[in-house]
Amino acid sequence: MWGLRRTSYAVGGDEDKSESTKKKGLAMSAEEHDSPGLLAAFSKQLAEAVASAGASVVRVEARRRRAASGIIWGQSDLVLTADHVVERDEDLAIGLPDGGTADASIVGRDPGTDLALLRVSGHDTPAISLGATPEVGHVALAVARPGSSLATSIGVVSAWGGPTRTRRGGQLKGVIWTDATLYPGFSGGALVDTGGRMVGLTTSRYGSGAGLAIPLETIERVAASLLQHGHIKRAFLGVSSQTVRLPTRLRGQLSVEQHSGLLVVGLAADGPAERDGLMLGDVLIGFDDTSIETTDDLVNQLGPSRVGQAATLRLIRGGAARDVSVTVGEWE
Repeated sequence: MWGLRRTSYAVGGDEDKSESTKKKGLAMSAEEHDSPGLLAAFSKQLAEAVASAGASVVRVEARRRRAASGIIWGQSDLVLTADHVVERDEDLAIGLPDGGTADASIVGRDPGTDLALLRVSGHDTPAISLGATPEVGHVALAVARPGSSLATSIGVVSAWGGPTRTRRGGQLKGVIWTDATLYPGFSGGALVDTGGRMVGLTTSRYGSGAGLAIPLETIERVAASLLQHGHIKRAFLGVSSQTVRLPTRLRGQLSVEQHSGLLVVGLAADGPAERDGLMLGDVLIGFDDTSIETTDDLVNQLGPSRVGQAATLRLIRGGAARDVSVTVGEWE
């Protein structure tokens, strides 16, 4: 059939040198492909990461059913956890890494971002170390203490989601999606990197069983406000609206460049908008110096600093433009 000819390749014309090089290459190849050794080293690194983070992960007993998890945060007398696992205001207990327990009280809570801050004393558990913002593809470990001992699961950072507006009026600038499994009691635990540094707080509140974590940017902002005020200030206008397109002729008459605005379809009784003169059928097109075309545009103007401040709303009413001054309220 086919004729095959064996070909020899010399290196530098030196047969002994060629054989020596070949042996070295084989040795390097075997060393580079020492998979059991690499896996053992990686496994050890992960175990060390879990142990390091776990020294700051506690059990939170604040509901009737299974306990949840929490994290020693910032200073040793603070515990950060998921708000939805705190189902009572009193008789709270923290299970410590050394096996002891301590009483806890609520410093503040924010259902909007699913974060709660507790105070606990009489222990020397260290605060958790914080890591850098994770990238998609990074290995991630969920570290929790739903019982008397540590529990963990492994995955990767699958994606970044958001910004997300929550059902309770909160705003998450981003959420971390991970395929690390969140077993019962994992909410309030830490999502950590391979060095055991926290990159997010795990929660099952938003993901219908998916692995989600609240990123450090949100945690630091909310925790600081909870520590100072006990809650998160949220601006409130008391307006229900829907996006509508502005007719071309009307835009020309009013010298308006934007193509849409918000039609006011509902007003909260005795809310800021109703008190200050907004009416059903008004079309909101501006908030101070910012054009308003969508609901997100309006939401972005209603930050905590707006509470109690006067704002000028630009409206279209009866085919004419007008300005209405409104004092922004706080959502209770």
